[in-house]
Amino acid sequence: MVVAGDDALAHRLAAELRGVYGERVTLVVPPAQHGVRPPVVGRTRATALFDRVSAAVNRASGNGNGGGAGAGSGEAGGVRTGEAPGSERVLEAAELTESLLAYAGVERAAALALVYDDDETNIRAALTARRLNPRIRLVLRLYNRRLGQHIEALLDQASALANAAAAADSVLTAGADAGAASGPDASRAGGSAEAFDASTTVLSDADTAAPALAATAVAGTSKVVQTDGLMLRAVERPPPGPGEVADPGLCTLALLSATTNDPAGADGSESSGAQGPQLLPDERAVAAATGRGTVVLENVSYSGPELSSGRGVVPWFGSLLSRRLRWSFAGLVACVVGLAVASVLVTKEPPLQATYLTLLDLFAINDPAIGQPLGRQILQLCSGVVGLLLLPVLLAAVLEALGTFRSGSALRKPPRGLSGHVVLLGVGKIGTRVLARLRELRIPVVCVEADPEARGLALARRLRVPVVLGDVTQEGVLEAAKIHRAHALLALTSADTMNLEAVLYARTVRPDLRVVLRLYDDDFATAVYRTLRAAHPDALTRSRSVSHLAAPAFAGAMMGRQILGAIPVERRVLLFAAVDVGGHPQLEGRTVGEAFRAGAWRVLALDTAPPGERRAAPASASRGPGLVWDLPSTYVLRAEDRVVLAATRRGLAELLGRRPRQRAGA
Repeated sequence: MVVAGDDALAHRLAAELRGVYGERVTLVVPPAQHGVRPPVVGRTRATALFDRVSAAVNRASGNGNGGGAGAGSGEAGGVRTGEAPGSERVLEAAELTESLLAYAGVERAAALALVYDDDETNIRAALTARRLNPRIRLVLRLYNRRLGQHIEALLDQASALANAAAAADSVLTAGADAGAASGPDASRAGGSAEAFDASTTVLSDADTAAPALAATAVAGTSKVVQTDGLMLRAVERPPPGPGEVADPGLCTLALLSATTNDPAGADGSESSGAQGPQLLPDERAVAAATGRGTVVLENVSYSGPELSSGRGVVPWFGSLLSRRLRWSFAGLVACVVGLAVASVLVTKEPPLQATYLTLLDLFAINDPAIGQPLGRQILQLCSGVVGLLLLPVLLAAVLEALGTFRSGSALRKPPRGLSGHVVLLGVGKIGTRVLARLRELRIPVVCVEADPEARGLALARRLRVPVVLGDVTQEGVLEAAKIHRAHALLALTSADTMNLEAVLYARTVRPDLRVVLRLYDDDFATAVYRTLRAAHPDALTRSRSVSHLAAPAFAGAMMGRQILGAIPVERRVLLFAAVDVGGHPQLEGRTVGEAFRAGAWRVLALDTAPPGERRAAPASASRGPGLVWDLPSTYVLRAEDRVVLAATRRGLAELLGRRPRQRAGA
């Protein structure tokens, strides 16, 4: 497998494929990225250190020995560490060219992940790779969602056409060699083209990590996986009280650490042992886990295209005028109604005629009530006074509306008295997605951004979210964001030191503030978390690495199955995937209850659509026959079935371990 990227996600993804799935990986990185220490996943630190020492020795002694892409040490900065499963070859290049892709072995690779931070670089390389190898699985990292959908369809169509042409050529070649080949022979000649999973999957690390970051900052929020119209909602529930029975929902996905809600408690990870979170527990473990929170699958629904927001008259009117002016208009309307009622009682005129006369008096365009009864004259004077009061209110409304239009492109400032909000530092790629998620949850947010051209400011302006422009390390910036009255602080800038400095300063202002840090390396994030937890035992601290949150979904997609999404459970990750039962002895011929393996995988739903009508993601079947979520434990899984399952990373690696493929002509 080939992984190409320019940041921590590439290293984390390569480590995930090596350590969890046992794959051979070629990692392509810019020369500047060589000094970044790759994360260790599923391997001992001694083995990882030995690999790095071996790589350094090979780099010093193996310059120019390699001939092809598959033998010897690498050329032009490439290093090869071995051929055994779990090994890695590192290529360093400033630009991802066609020759570099060929040298990396894309023509013979099973999958290619393009995880550069630039969308254009990933798209250009994907088009080149699809031309070099139409049968390769592609996993792209794209921030632009709409463009990603078009690119995915385009690359899949190109692969289908190329494979169809290859199959036709194989049939013609077989027919020419055999003379009068029969139909079955021709089918066997061209059938190898369908043995490859040449799918294209477009993912975004921002979309993968944003729900976890938002849920970490705000207690009680749901973890949502949404793909192709299918929405899975996993809800974190507190431990049941004495005498209460926990509601398992559709199923219990995980047991939280016993101290997960304790500020000084351990943030569970894979190395936490029995005290850490348990993914996919069985019924016995759930019944025995007293005093522990749970993550349950609560809601499964189909959500079609979003309807227009349809802002009504009142919200539109309120966005133009302040609260004081709205109350002033309400008072004047009440006065006019009172004058009209009084006019009906005094003059005995019909209500419509009386209202008309009152309005004429109000705007001073009616004849003086000379010679008319005293009551009529008094009402005319009162209407004139109300009309005088109406003039300044109308003028103020006009000026305020003009000011609103003029400042429509300006950023709002935090209002006075704001409290209980979330302070969001940085509105780049990750921060923008987190901001949108927080506003979907109707949580008040104040953004802090140093770059006036940041991509998230347009979203903040459209959502009317207050923004403080300034360097968060400067004194007074966090105070302007009302940090002393905030509920939580999310430090999501791209600089680790800036995030750490902002959190430390915020803790001096508010020692009990709930903080969440985005840090580059997961090991560093763990160390920072432990230190802050020890220094501030009464405050809830969480540290998160975006690459750690996103890598499992990318790795699962590279294994050739459609990953529907991933949800974090403390410092562990639970994946949702769509799997064809055929070819998996752990599933085929077994009942749903027998196929369930605690801590590894669990079948959640069955795709009832005919095999010929299934698309890449089974969620599309919800428009037709649909997905069956209440499968009985006695249902026997057949080879032609397709199921949606929840799995741990290692469980998915065991279940979807790649089997040797028979290539054409092999």
